[in-house]
Amino acid sequence: MSGIAKTPQLPYYAVIFTSQRTEGNRGYGEMAEKMVELASEQKGFLGVESARDNDLGITVSYWESLDAIKNWKENAAHKVAQERGKKEWYKSFALRVCKVERDNFFEM
Repeated sequence: MSGIAKTPQLPYYAVIFTSQRTEGNRGYGEMAEKMVELASEQKGFLGVESARDNDLGITVSYWESLDAIKNWKENAAHKVAQERGKKEWYKSFALRVCKVERDNFFEM
């Protein structure tokens, strides 16, 4: 997925995942694509936005509820990706969960 996610009426939730990668790919790109595809099939998933430069990546996923986020966190394939991330792909990362109460969108 690319571009700006089309989010629904307020409120909804955002999960902000910010990471610094280790050197090398080691299957990271394929797993990231697989996780976006799998997340998009989850009940309560609303969209995703992602950007990465050489060192810093930020992915924001949008969800209908905290329960939907919890269910995604507990997904078996996602758990495998989380563990590989901790062991192989990330020097550091931060995860933030936010309730979105204001949403403005502009398009020309």
